[in-house]
Amino acid sequence: MNLIFKIPGPLLVFFGACSLSFGGLIVKSFEGATLWQILFWRSLFFIIVVFIFLLISYKKKILRAFYNSGIPGIFGGIILSSGFCGYVFAMYNTTVANTNFIIQTQTIFLAIFGYFFLKEKISKITLVSIFLAISGIILMVGSDLEPGQMSGNLAAFIMPVSFAILILIIRKYPNVDMVPLQLYAGITAMIIGYIIAGKINISAHDIFLGFLAGFFQLGFGFILITIGARSTPSAMVGIIMLTEAVLGPFWAWLFINENSSFMVLIGGTIVIIAVLLQFYTSIKNENQTILNK
Repeated sequence: MNLIFKIPGPLLVFFGACSLSFGGLIVKSFEGATLWQILFWRSLFFIIVVFIFLLISYKKKILRAFYNSGIPGIFGGIILSSGFCGYVFAMYNTTVANTNFIIQTQTIFLAIFGYFFLKEKISKITLVSIFLAISGIILMVGSDLEPGQMSGNLAAFIMPVSFAILILIIRKYPNVDMVPLQLYAGITAMIIGYIIAGKINISAHDIFLGFLAGFFQLGFGFILITIGARSTPSAMVGIIMLTEAVLGPFWAWLFINENSSFMVLIGGTIVIIAVLLQFYTSIKNENQTILNK
């Protein structure tokens, strides 16, 4: 475990983003499981890996870690669980490219929510980013007017919105530990999956995919990003996380031959440009803050 903490933060974030990028491919590879059964098994194995990590990290102080996270940790976990549900639903009902590009709008939502709830100013560049992101999303969603894909596209927005709310909670309560919060999210998502699925019996093949999705893709991804983000500037974390948006559709194209329309790729490119503009604003603000000190 100490070896992980010796790896440079940006590299850990990159590995985490690469791990998360396999989510769409894995969800699309299930043979007979419903989306709620997928959510249940994915969440179950995610809980296991997060609990193991907590046990190794905190040892006898593990209960103290949950206590310290308090109400903000529980609330943040519930919010994140809604993102987990939205992610699986979106991957099940629309393309990997659509879902990954829409997820990247989390930076835009963070700027908007920050303005309303934290009274953070929105710069002209941020306004341009917002309008660009909206334009890109209209192009993407407009090319998928089928009822099934449209519901998946809309569900994909739950992830960036929930993540933006989660970051606001962390900013409001900077002492909240992110890892116990992830365990709360996994437990909540598992319960939701179990209740809606009705029955959780699936094939051994699909259980194995649930293991890959929860233990490695989601579990390792979130843990590596959580550790790496501690020593990596937030703007850089955001830029590195774009790796997920690029690799996700690539894996789907390479292994399951899922092709995205030209309009989706154009719209996704516009969204990424909008996000990069917002990151530029973040870096500029961070540098200004350092100079003022």
